[in-house]
Parts: sequence; C-alpha cells; structure tokens
Amino acid sequence: MPQCGGEGVVKILLGREEVNPNSPNRDSRTPPFAAAEGGHEVVSKIPLGQAEVTPDKPDSGRGKPLVAAATGGHEGVVKILLGQEEVNPDNPDHDGRTPLWNAAFNGYEGVVKIMLG
Repeated sequence: MPQCGGEGVVKILLGREEVNPNSPNRDSRTPPFAAAEGGHEVVSKIPLGQAEVTPDKPDSGRGKPLVAAATGGHEGVVKILLGQEEVNPDNPDHDGRTPLWNAAFNGYEGVVKIMLG
C-alpha cells in the first residue's frame, strides 16, 4: 500500500488558521478526496480528526472520498472512511455507481468484504 511521506507537513498546515482542509486545489480535488484516491491511510486519518473537515464532501465531477478509495482498492482508507459517522456508503458517484459497485467491478475483494462486513 502506498505511504505518504507528508504526514508532518499535513499536520503543520492543519495547524494554521488560514488553511481550509475542505478547499479544493486547481484540479478540484479536496484534501480528503486526494488522500483517499492515493490510498494514503496516514494522511486520511489526520484531516478526519479535525472538526472542520467534511469526509463525505464530493469532489468536482469525481464523487466522494469513499468512492475514490473503493475504486482504487484502498482497503485501509475505506475502513477509515466507513468509521466516520458522516460517510454514507450508499452514495453513488457521478455515474450513479456506489462505492461497493466500483470495488466489485474492479475486483477488489478485500474492499467488498469491508463494505459488506
């Protein structure tokens, strides 16, 4: 599983008042979406611990972080996101496909088990 070396940088940035953890970048990716899409478990946990982070916020045109993590087969991130009260595992992406559908379609058995478990 890919690991992100930016954990310390993320903590520093989140400690600054002017940093909005829900603000999308120029590619319209929010930090929670980018961490989920990249399978970065350590970084995924950090922003979700902040009260102002919205872990179920949709990304522009791509869906929500759970869809990104399930589509990429990132079991650890899926588990982290499913542990968040605000995350609805049945929310579809922009094509109407649920995270479970994306995981099954892509053959990610471990993600499917997590989502059905």
